Amino acid sequence: MITSSAIADEWPHENISNADFALEIQDREPINIIEEIDNSFGKIYFFTNIRNLQGQSVTHRWIYNHKVMADVVFDINGPRWRVWSSKNLWPTWLGEWTVEVLNSNGEVLYKKEFNYINK
Repeated sequence: MITSSAIADEWPHENISNADFALEIQDREPINIIEEIDNSFGKIYFFTNIRNLQGQSVTHRWIYNHKVMADVVFDINGPRWRVWSSKNLWPTWLGEWTVEVLNSNGEVLYKKEFNYINK
């Protein structure tokens, strides 16, 4: 089962003009955007469109059950920089997942959640 809905968060963010969970990335854009996915899917992507942070780094921090599962660091080399990370998911890792977008100082710029549910 896949469900999706429009982003209800406040846009635009000063440094992030788009942030989505998706089933795939094509031509540097998120495809099949989701907020909830069932555990028949084993991989998910998190896409972020970064603005005006050139020369800095940004981290995607994947969190599950209050535990950091992965940190993926990106060097931002232009005024608009599109980045994405992915996470392989075990079918038993059910519940809420969060990705925090951190700046070079470790400050949370943005965070978004998705639910991983039983099929």
